[in-house]
Amino acid sequence: MANLPQDVGREAVQAKGWFKAHRWLLLRRASQLGIIALFLAGPLLDIWIVKGNLAYSYTLDVLPLTDPYVLLQALVGGVIPEAVAIVGVAIVLAFYSLVGGRVYCSWVCPVNMITDAAAWLRRKLGIRGTSHASRSTRFWILGATFLLSAITGSIVWELVNPVSITLRAILFGVGLAWILILAIFLFDLLVARDGWCGHYCPVGAFYSLLSTWAPLRVVAANREACDDCMDCFNVCPEPQVIKPALKGAAKGIGPVIQANQCTNCGRCIDVCAEEVFRFGNRYSTDPGIDTKPKPVDQVQPTSS
Repeated sequence: MANLPQDVGREAVQAKGWFKAHRWLLLRRASQLGIIALFLAGPLLDIWIVKGNLAYSYTLDVLPLTDPYVLLQALVGGVIPEAVAIVGVAIVLAFYSLVGGRVYCSWVCPVNMITDAAAWLRRKLGIRGTSHASRSTRFWILGATFLLSAITGSIVWELVNPVSITLRAILFGVGLAWILILAIFLFDLLVARDGWCGHYCPVGAFYSLLSTWAPLRVVAANREACDDCMDCFNVCPEPQVIKPALKGAAKGIGPVIQANQCTNCGRCIDVCAEEVFRFGNRYSTDPGIDTKPKPVDQVQPTSS
């Protein structure tokens, strides 16, 4: 029997204990807050472990990291990048191609903490309804940012990017930035479930493309134990990715979540009392697992 959204994770806490039912969530928060702390250490404590921001940074004055989405906007805008920026992009691309691009969304992006908070409160208050916009809308916005960068010769998205604005607000306390953060929170809370990240954010759209061949995947390895409680669907920011792996056995679909929109957040693993899900490898030798990547247009529904 399906649980009410307000009860998500209750059975998991009873069956596994509170810590195991929140393990991956706690690790994600530690990752996100740890990254923010590294950026704060410089201006606040004069301990410069990391210099820069999420678009471009230097770690220990040795390791360059460059956001490939930002660099591509610069390229189409006519900017010739320095060699060190290209090295930084290569490092980032290699990393996210292994673990999945949307790991950026769930383990790095500070906006995720805001949208997760809105989703949690939305469940607790029993607010229903979702966005009527297609989840592919974010890809149209992604394309528009490149077009505008080409026309204006500037990195257009960085002017309004909530990720950069949120980090600046945390680091420097910029007043107007908090208005945008509040707007995203209220939008996700009152208007659309997972509205910003799930339907409109071009950053997530870009990073999802890096997930197409990523080895790290969530696997419904114990799917025969599923009791249809719906907790995984209620907590997942991209619930459309779960059903093929969880319920596709009769159709010959393997238990690996292949969709590149999966954020590898691990919440489905946390909240499942039956321990249906785990992290695994997309290249499993299990003959029941379909390891052939699906085209983007096959893993993104036209509506929520």
